[in-house]
Amino acid sequence: VQLQASGGGLVQAGVSLRLSCTASRRTASSYVMAWFRQAPGKDREFVASISWIGSNTYYADSVKGRFTISRDNAKNTVYLQMSNLKPEDTAVYYCAADSDSSARVIATMRQPLDDIDYWGKGTLVTVSS
Repeated sequence: VQLQASGGGLVQAGVSLRLSCTASRRTASSYVMAWFRQAPGKDREFVASISWIGSNTYYADSVKGRFTISRDNAKNTVYLQMSNLKPEDTAVYYCAADSDSSARVIATMRQPLDDIDYWGKGTLVTVSS
């Protein structure tokens, strides 16, 4: 499965931005999908995850109430709607897919994140103050 993320850019604090991630295979619609991010000089960290049917979602405390993850399985696409962006949200955002971990388990994963099956190449989000 190849994951293609898009939607990043340079924005000012307080605005909204939506990231998209499209999977190359239809079977990815049965995978748990997630977003991680990696700020300069820091480890990659969990942002949000969503179950394959979209009924269960999990968020990092730092984005809860500001970010919303959703998916459209007919389009093999997962979204991350980011609102009220802050400079500390600046990072490369990575899309991830996993076939055998639940969205809740992915939310608790820590480095080195070796259990994630597929990673996208990332899209840069820069938030200026």
